[in-house]
Formats: sequence, structure tokens, C-alpha cells
Amino acid sequence: MILEQHYLACLSQASYLVGDEHSRTAAIVDPRRDVDVYLERAKSLGLTIRHVVLTHIHADFVPGHLELAARTAATIHLSRHARAEFPHQPFLEGQPIVLGSTGAGVRLEALETPGHTPESLCVLVREGSDPKALLSGDTLFIGDIGRPDLLVSSGSSAAELAGKLYDSLHGKLASLPDELTLYPGHGAGSACGKSLSSETVSTLGAQRRTNPMLQPMARERFVELATSGLGTPPRYFGYDAKLNRKLRPLLEELYAPASRALSLSAVLALQNEGAVVLDTREPDDFAPRHLCGSINIGLSGKFATWAGTLLDPMRPIVLITPPGKERESITRLARIGLDRVAGCLEGGIRALDSAPEHVRSFERIDATALAERLLAEPLPVLDVRAEHERSAARIAASHFLPLPELLESTPDLGKDQPLAVHCAGGYRSTIACSLLEARGFTRLIDLRGGMSGWIAGGQPVQRG
Repeated sequence: MILEQHYLACLSQASYLVGDEHSRTAAIVDPRRDVDVYLERAKSLGLTIRHVVLTHIHADFVPGHLELAARTAATIHLSRHARAEFPHQPFLEGQPIVLGSTGAGVRLEALETPGHTPESLCVLVREGSDPKALLSGDTLFIGDIGRPDLLVSSGSSAAELAGKLYDSLHGKLASLPDELTLYPGHGAGSACGKSLSSETVSTLGAQRRTNPMLQPMARERFVELATSGLGTPPRYFGYDAKLNRKLRPLLEELYAPASRALSLSAVLALQNEGAVVLDTREPDDFAPRHLCGSINIGLSGKFATWAGTLLDPMRPIVLITPPGKERESITRLARIGLDRVAGCLEGGIRALDSAPEHVRSFERIDATALAERLLAEPLPVLDVRAEHERSAARIAASHFLPLPELLESTPDLGKDQPLAVHCAGGYRSTIACSLLEARGFTRLIDLRGGMSGWIAGGQPVQRG
């Protein structure tokens, strides 16, 4: 058996290559949309990819099943309950995907485990008759379970799905052995669960001992725990869940139009027509010099998650990128279904050299400088972190508006007055400053290093 995890940190997403070393046949489970990593790895191992498995219709990313099928002629497999509109083979319990050519070979077995979604599967990997690994998709994570509320808008109640998830975890999976290696679909940072571990591999036995949701409890108590404290999912989740049922454009078809070089006048015209100008440079590059009205989401952070949270997937996007990062920016947007990239500003930020009237900037200062400013003048401070972060430590008298809420709300503060903005580390605050500037705030100050820098610098905080 060959089994490899391919972990995509920016989406906290795991995919898997499973192969039989004798038949040289492989399957890919829950692939990312940019599939070269699997093609290159299969080639290096001497494997032929013949199968692609989706554990469910994903909401948090666009998988690469169509791309792999187009480039390898592999068969796509997913649950009989998936209602997918693209060609596929139902992956049924009792009808394994056989990778090996002998009885001792590798095969994949479907376990129907509804709860995260109605069509969710886990994939049991056997070598001969021996169970070796469980690819648990979004049903079971390390330290957590898949949230059951993502399909509420389509008519499935969170409580109903949570009840099914209880049956899947405490019933269907209960007979599997403790020594089975557990490979989940996500790790810490994913919005598909509440408190995922940073570990990406465990055993089923370890999870039975330590995962709170696998402890003995009544079904009603499980439903209560599974449906509380979930928070609002990123707004692109609903869009992706619908897109992922469809026969959509392939990634390679997007690159040519999305990479089109646009003059500054063309970018400004598209911006005036409603396109979003997305600047993917880092905060220290964006703050001192950027196009008026552009939104900054730097490639170094949780780029895809924040792009999907803050950008409308139906609006065209024009990119301003670091030199040579056009294709990476396009790819990472496409991973979450933001496919409407109209082109890239030719020459990047240098295109503004001859148009200073379109250039804007704001300050970025460290904690010591901000503390001195606060002593010198009554400067309002806006905290754009999440509520749980703020409850742990906050700057005294600071205002609070989480970053996602800036889409609908504006702080009740003077737009022509100085306003300091901070997050935890200085990434989200720059995004917030770009959003506020587009709303007319003219004297923004971004705290470099965020609350982490503030505390490290010995500045006072309030807790609780």
C-alpha cells in the first residue's frame, strides 16, 4: 500500500494519494483544484491515477475532480446521495474500488456517514482483508467533528444532521478497530469545525480517548454540543456547495483570461463598473502605496479564506500582485471558486508611477509608537479580531468590529479623524484598513504586529 497525505496549509485541507505498488494503480481522495501535485507525484512513483473520490460535496473549497478526470480519464466516485450534475460513479457500500490485482491488494471501501452533509462518506482503506486507514473526510476530525449546519439554507436543519452525525460516529464507526490510522479532511484553521487540532494524523483509538464528541453521551446531548458555538461560516461556503455539484470550467481554462495584462485606464474603467481591485501584496508593501479603492489581502496569510469571506464571487476581480505572482494569485482564488478574474494590472504597482492622483497610503506603526500617540492625543482604536480573541486581551477603551462585519457596518467614528486599527498579528488589520479607506476613512493607522506586538512590547491590556 502507498498512502500519502498532501496538506494545503492555506486552506487547512488534506487530500490523499492511495496506490497499490504491484498493480501501479492509484486513487486521489478530495484533491485540490490545482492537480499537478498529484500528477507529478504519481509519475515519480510509477503510478497511474484511475480513480478520484470525493468524500462529500465540499463547501470550503473547489476540488480538482474534474481536472483530474480530464487529464487522466480517471473515474469520479462519490455518494449515491450527492445529486451531482457531472459524470460520476456512485461509491456504494459493499462495492469497493479495487486498486490491487490480487486478493492481497489495496482497495477502498465506502462507509456512508451522513451528518456533516447528507451525502458524507468515510473511506476505509484495506490491504488484503486488513483495515489500514480511515480517510474520514469532514465527518471526524482530530479533536473535533464536522459542523452540521452548512446546509441549513438548502432545507436541512442542523439538529437533524447532527443526529445523523451521532449515528455515524457512535454507530457506523464504532465497530472499527482502535489501531486504525485516522486521516481527516482538515486541520486547525478550517471553518468546517469548531476546535480542530493542529495534528493531521491520529488513530481511531486515540480519538475515542480524547475527542470530546466521541465520548459516551446521549444523542440529545451530542446534538446540543454539535449545534452550539458554531459561528457564521464564510459567505463563499454556500456558493461553493452549489458550484461543486455542477460541471464547471476547468482551472486551465481560467488562466488565459485571468492573466490578461490590463492598462491602468482599463483597470480604472473596470473598477468604475463594479469590479473589485484586489491587491495581493503584503501589508508593508500595500500600506505606503496602493491604488485608491483597492482591497488588500496578502498572499502570505489565510488568503483564500479571507478572499472568500470578503469578496462577492459574482463580481469581477482585477488583480494587482507582487512581481511574478499573477498565476499564484489566480490559482489560490480559483481554489475557492473565485473564478471571475478579469485580468492583472500591467506592470503591477509601478503602473501608478505616472498617475499619483490615484495613489493612496496609510501609516503602519509599531506598538511603542502607537502607545506614544495614545498618550499624546485621544486617538480611537478599532479592534477587528474575533470576539474570543478580544475577550482574552484588549486595549482599553478600544472599539470593536470584527473584520467580516466591515462588509455591512462602518464604525461610528469620524472619517476625517485619525483611527488606529489592530488585529492579532497585523494581517487582518491591513485588510480592514483597505476596506475602511474604500468607505471614505482618510487618516488610518495600522498597528504592525497587532495585539501580539502590543503585548510583547509590554503595553497594558484589559482581560475578561
